[in-house]
Amino acid sequence: MKILCGYNVNIDSVYRMGGAELSELLESFESSEILEKIDSPPGRIDSKSDFAAGLAYCMKNGCGAEWLVSNPSVFDFLKGHYFEKSLVRMGGNAGIMTNTLSGLGASLVIPNVAVPSKTQLSLFSRKNVYFPCNSSAKGPEEAEVKNQVDKNQVDKNQVDKNQVDRIKVDKNQVDTSAPEQDPIHFVFDFSEGESFSIYGKQFTVPRENRFIATCDQLNFRLFINPDFDAYALQHAGEMDGALISGFHLLLEEYPDGGSYLEIVEQALSRVLAWKARNERLRVHLELGHFANRNLACTVFSKFASIVDSLGMNEDELASFYELHGIPVEELLRMNAEAVGKAASCLASLHRLQKLVVHTREFVLAAVRWDDTGASACGCPERPALIRRPFYSRKVEIEIEALEFGVKCAGTYAATGRLDGRDFVEMEAPELQESEPGRKEVGRFLEAFGGEAFGNGAFAFRGGYMLCMLPTLLSKSPVTTVGLGDTLTAGTFLRRLELDVQA
Repeated sequence: MKILCGYNVNIDSVYRMGGAELSELLESFESSEILEKIDSPPGRIDSKSDFAAGLAYCMKNGCGAEWLVSNPSVFDFLKGHYFEKSLVRMGGNAGIMTNTLSGLGASLVIPNVAVPSKTQLSLFSRKNVYFPCNSSAKGPEEAEVKNQVDKNQVDKNQVDKNQVDRIKVDKNQVDTSAPEQDPIHFVFDFSEGESFSIYGKQFTVPRENRFIATCDQLNFRLFINPDFDAYALQHAGEMDGALISGFHLLLEEYPDGGSYLEIVEQALSRVLAWKARNERLRVHLELGHFANRNLACTVFSKFASIVDSLGMNEDELASFYELHGIPVEELLRMNAEAVGKAASCLASLHRLQKLVVHTREFVLAAVRWDDTGASACGCPERPALIRRPFYSRKVEIEIEALEFGVKCAGTYAATGRLDGRDFVEMEAPELQESEPGRKEVGRFLEAFGGEAFGNGAFAFRGGYMLCMLPTLLSKSPVTTVGLGDTLTAGTFLRRLELDVQA
């Protein structure tokens, strides 16, 4: 399978934050300032206290979040205090999905790389990953070290001591200048059970998760490398699929007066151009944690009728409350009935082909079943004309693709790597099925009048078929970051293969 991967690729600096260290960090700030920001989170990082409060908020509630860093001095603080002590690895939805596809045997993966520094390139897989350069593909081992800047484009292989000189973005992009450092996302993992103090009051982390402080100016604008852009359009007819992501990094307003609407429209026109050249091309849009709900709804509404599938987690599904109307509390508790209703309602709004919701405990897909235009927000019932011989193979295909994605995510969490399919199949049996996920399968069957299928279940709701599987968990995960992207890439690849086989 040949797959394009855009758009956000960056460097993740992963640091394990302990309770005692957080307590010490908080003591360096005025208590009133921190407590106010914990009570009313700013959602972005303009100061060191914003960072400390965001981290404390997430550890206190066991929730995950990603806040954008806009102040260079905060970048310097984070890099100086944590980078050298961190695990440095591939970051960004597109970067993680690129390496996942490579590890699982995709024949060709083409990523968009905004800042092709030596450090960034070193994090890519060496197997069937190619970087377009002047409309020709090169693997990471072939990348030449250059230090030339054309005023209208970024040379794919430009490297100068891991720094990138100031660059003018292509005229079709919103005008901006590249930062003088690598795009680094500082990921702070924390574990369930960690105890910490917020100015004398003790707390315990209720659930493992992560807080991400993102320093990434080009990906804030969904920068598309001109060489990737040219290659994708020229070779769209040869591609089997495309995974696109990174829209959650967009800002509602930019300092130079630019608008995210222009960026979204440009990205949309690119996807339409690809599909015009290849009607068989399957495109999946992976959402992320949007700081602004209006922006999230805009991206969803613009792409829902264009892409073939769309993915998100339960937090992101909850952010669309105004569209589906399902209580946020039930979604965040990963209630399968609530997730199934919200997913089918959200998908039906724009007749989305497929919506995948991946949570810690289970994964659920709403797949468009018929063309009757029936609302998925009505009472759950199986269409009378559907007969088992007709739908059983479709159910089998969807469940098989989801199951493969679940195995990939579980294996990656347990080992931190994906060394081929044999490796995945060898490691997966050692993992434990989520107990809450298994219980939710039972509730799913009861709520929707569904049927068990293998380790999962399926049901019909309006014009959509709902498929569900519990996740596979590790007792001692090596990582909790990138699991949704790993599941998405694995599921997408296997679904493409099953389409070809069919």
